[in-house]
Amino acid sequence: MVSRPHISSLFWGVGLLPAFVLVAVMVPNPVLRLAMGDVVPLLVITAAFIVSARNALDSRGHTRLFWSLMTAGMAMWCFNQACWVWFEVVLRKPLPDPFQGDIVLFLHVVPIMAAVSIRPQEAEEREGMLPSALNVIILLVWWVVVYAFFVFPEEYVVTNVLVYSPRWDLLYFIEGMMLIGASASAFFTSSGSWRELYRNIVFASALYTFSSSAINAAIARGTYKTGGIYDVPFLAATLGFLWVAIAGRRCLRDIQMMPSITRASRPIAPELAKLALLSLPIMGYWALFLSNQQPYLRQVRFAVAMGGVAVLAFVVFLKQHLLDQRLLHLLNHSRKSFDNLQRLQGRVVQQAKLASLGELIALAAGELEYPLSAILSRSERMAASSNLSREQLSNAQKIGQQARRTRELVSDLLSFSQQTPGEKSFLELKPLLQRAVQMEGFKLENRKISLTVESHDPLPRVLGNANQLLQAFLQIIENAVDALQEIGGGRLQISLWREANEVVVQFADSGPGLRDPERVFDPFYTTKPVGKGTGLGLSATYGVVQDHKGQITCYNRPEGGAAFEIRLPVVKVIAPIAEAARV
Repeated sequence: MVSRPHISSLFWGVGLLPAFVLVAVMVPNPVLRLAMGDVVPLLVITAAFIVSARNALDSRGHTRLFWSLMTAGMAMWCFNQACWVWFEVVLRKPLPDPFQGDIVLFLHVVPIMAAVSIRPQEAEEREGMLPSALNVIILLVWWVVVYAFFVFPEEYVVTNVLVYSPRWDLLYFIEGMMLIGASASAFFTSSGSWRELYRNIVFASALYTFSSSAINAAIARGTYKTGGIYDVPFLAATLGFLWVAIAGRRCLRDIQMMPSITRASRPIAPELAKLALLSLPIMGYWALFLSNQQPYLRQVRFAVAMGGVAVLAFVVFLKQHLLDQRLLHLLNHSRKSFDNLQRLQGRVVQQAKLASLGELIALAAGELEYPLSAILSRSERMAASSNLSREQLSNAQKIGQQARRTRELVSDLLSFSQQTPGEKSFLELKPLLQRAVQMEGFKLENRKISLTVESHDPLPRVLGNANQLLQAFLQIIENAVDALQEIGGGRLQISLWREANEVVVQFADSGPGLRDPERVFDPFYTTKPVGKGTGLGLSATYGVVQDHKGQITCYNRPEGGAAFEIRLPVVKVIAPIAEAARV
């Protein structure tokens, strides 16, 4: 629904046309008709420029680029019309021929054509702002080269009005028809507020193209007079572009916040840029080998074409470089997203395994606890009896030993299945790691194994359970020591550092490496001999790290050996402040 201010604007615009017609037909004073024929279109174009500029300031992204290009086209048009006012109204002289303002008038359609071609409602997903701007530059350079190739030599190098004037009129008509085609294509491939906007541009550009062609034909016949009947459709065209800006401001919020639902279509601006680049060598070839003009003019045209090729080649190279950089960025982003997805999937699968096995283990361990207690009690009684022979006593002791070992295994199973969150507090990881290294170092018999801890002080604290993290660190260190003992010695280096909002703990050894890194955290997976490992230690460590909102990974190092990395989130700044407030 059109608002009241816009209805008023439309009313005044429509009412201006009959008044203009009455002046053109009934007023005999040529000075008044001349002033009205020049000043009124200037005022309308200036108003269109102001409203378009406001639309550009109040929008963003490709929509701002669209209205900025529309503003540039209106500004160039306004400059040309002001030149007409200066010569015909102020100086009361006819326009010179050739007229320098014709260059600006010829090029003012290019920004409007580029605004329609970039398709702002589609461009957000297609490419960035800078490549779109480079497409506009390619179109502008091409039209400058076309003008310099076909019109400029006979206009300024060797002036020939009979040659350059029809060429100017023809090129200007072709330019207008291309604007109509681009806006019509945008109209048929869009919907919503954008479709209405493109519809208004189609009508305004069609009216402007044909009215301008009629005026140019009248000028060529010598029958045109400023303020006459030929200026009526021209004024209607200026009012049409003013309505484009006003209606665009009315739906500015809609086209900015609600993207258009578009049909599948190929972007126009890149295709036009390709055609522009391919056409210039053909123009140069024609000028050099097929033209029958003077050698000097042929050389000028060939130089213009080759200069355009050089400029366009540089712009295309720059655009391709930007697109390659954007493609690499998207590839890196996709790779990171895929890695994160794989990591998340692995964590979900691992947690599902631990949850289901935990329930099974808890049930089995509970059933084994009572018979094991009975076996251990009876074996201890038998071993304490004095009526047994030496062989019977040895068997009783063995039974008790194996029962106690089985009971420890059941205790480990229960501990694995009951990984409940412990009480957490703020703690530093380096003292825990040093304590774990000391505890493991006391048990080392192989003096060729070295354990070191390196850190980049100061490190932030983490929120965790000291006992659980200590057991997790001990488990990783024990596995690394076992691997080093297999090869007769080596080094385990533990490093701590901060990355963003995480503290990273890395355990890197010089052992034989991991046989199957993807299965390391699976329950009951172990590469140790029978009787030496249950395969639950690293699974329990995985559960501890998950309970601390962290991540644990493992991999084989390129230089040899295995590496385990634990990432734990650091304590936020507000936590120490709150703790200090309680004190």
